[in-house]
Amino acid sequence: MKNIMLVCVAGMSTSLLVSKMKQAAEEQNLEADIFAIPEGEVDKVLAEKSVDVLLLGPQVRYLKGSFEAKYKEKNLPIDVINMTDYGMMNGANVLKHALGLMK
Repeated sequence: MKNIMLVCVAGMSTSLLVSKMKQAAEEQNLEADIFAIPEGEVDKVLAEKSVDVLLLGPQVRYLKGSFEAKYKEKNLPIDVINMTDYGMMNGANVLKHALGLMK
């Protein structure tokens, strides 16, 4: 089971992308828990749940450096979702990127 967390301003704008990523995961017979949360809940969720990769929505890309420093000891891959893939809601490409970060 892969746990993929998407972070955005309010957790709302990524909900469609989460659906597209889940659909892509099903097509690949990949067991994945893909979910979106607002930036203010990251600490709480990471304290309660194991996450394999954290993807930031383009609108919160400025958080990447601080998140990398804050969660360094967790060895958690953190990256920003490609703006084109985000805009086009290309769940397959975003899932592929997330899986690549886990290796």
